[in-house]
Amino acid sequence: MFPVVPERALLELARTEGGPETLTLLVRDQDTRRLLLLRAVLDAAEAAERSVCTAAQKARLREDWALLTEADRLPAADARFANPARARLFHPLTGPWARSCLRGLDAAPGPADGERARRLRRDLAHFSAIAAVVAAGAGIPFRTRLTARAGVLALPSLGALHTARSGDVPVDVTCTEGRLVLRQADAPDVTVHLESGVGAWSGALAWTPAHALPGLTRTAPPLPLDDLDPYRELPDGPGHGNLRTPLALDDAERKRWLQAWSGTALALRSGGAQRLAEAGALLRCLVPLETPPDVGTGRGSCSATRREAFGGLLSSTPPDAVTLAATLVHELQHAKLAALSDLVTLHRAGPAARYFAPWRTDPRPYDGLLQGTYSHLAMAAFYQRRALVGGLPDRDWAWAQHARYRAQVGAALPALVGSPDLTVRGRRFVDEMAATHERMAEHPAPRGHVARAQAYVASARALWAQRHASALPPSNG
Repeated sequence: MFPVVPERALLELARTEGGPETLTLLVRDQDTRRLLLLRAVLDAAEAAERSVCTAAQKARLREDWALLTEADRLPAADARFANPARARLFHPLTGPWARSCLRGLDAAPGPADGERARRLRRDLAHFSAIAAVVAAGAGIPFRTRLTARAGVLALPSLGALHTARSGDVPVDVTCTEGRLVLRQADAPDVTVHLESGVGAWSGALAWTPAHALPGLTRTAPPLPLDDLDPYRELPDGPGHGNLRTPLALDDAERKRWLQAWSGTALALRSGGAQRLAEAGALLRCLVPLETPPDVGTGRGSCSATRREAFGGLLSSTPPDAVTLAATLVHELQHAKLAALSDLVTLHRAGPAARYFAPWRTDPRPYDGLLQGTYSHLAMAAFYQRRALVGGLPDRDWAWAQHARYRAQVGAALPALVGSPDLTVRGRRFVDEMAATHERMAEHPAPRGHVARAQAYVASARALWAQRHASALPPSNG
């Protein structure tokens, strides 16, 4: 069912690149996995004990799926996808919703825990909202009842209704001719008019429209800037540090995003034509995050990706276009490598955190080291290409960034290349990464930048060794 990755594609990705065919292979595979994940939710619901998923909930899921199936037969509303239903189902934040459903449904039979039952009830109710959005976008007239969550009814890609009462509130929805009428008790009806692509407008103060940024290129569709979806939050755990607070944008923050975004395509292209191409092929939505206080000022920002939300990128408000472009380059490498790892076993290393990474103070597991080195290799290439463009006002800064990223990659590569846990294809992959790193020497950074970068890495290694000397493997020396 899943495609074989050709050797050409493997080597392209190892160079942190990827032509149209290679990127299409990754995208199609991830979309296939999304459909299988949704099917797994329905199957898990049908198989669940009634104490976990009631007969009424199962019946509603079947009704919602039937509505999606009807929309699935209609012509596409978005040229990127085969049909309007899948345009919504492939939205990155549908993945975290499906995973949350599966966690709730994968419970032992018996009396349900109160909090788990409430979460599952809201998760399943959200599928009704997804189905309603898909049907509305496909032009299917319908009447349905949805449930607002904590006083907010989120209609993904359209917007959100703030109900007159708090808590879980029933909302009756009628759809006709590109218009939704939202009706709740003890409040005026809210009429919402669908726009082409992302968003819907209403004159009612209770309605907050979804927002989107212009397409990266003239022919690209608008890119959702999603600060409304209830599944945009990062999960708890050490993997994401303090990046757990999504940001609801005000007008000032939205303008800052638009200002940075307006120059992002040009900044990406200056770092290599493939950077703009991969962003266009892989990026499906941006999720704003609050900026943690330790990020600082100037060009500081924080960002993340989620493996279950392919195509989504979470980021604090970017200070400028170059920073946003670099964020896209960095995070999309994580998306590419995660997608490749679903298709190809690159290594069989365990989860033990014992490797030195110059960009972290804690030991890293092998897979974490591979992910970090891969994204840093792309950053070194991005800034080297920018530094080689004549006339850029920040050329010297770009050389400094290139030198630092290249020195960091050089310090991490020996552990990757020397691992006995690499598969045959994994060794081809990391060997090509190393060759890409070596080819950068053909256009070296100024000596001063190189010396400072090497001193930085040496200092980071010495500090790490003081803290974790017993964990340092011989191959990482």
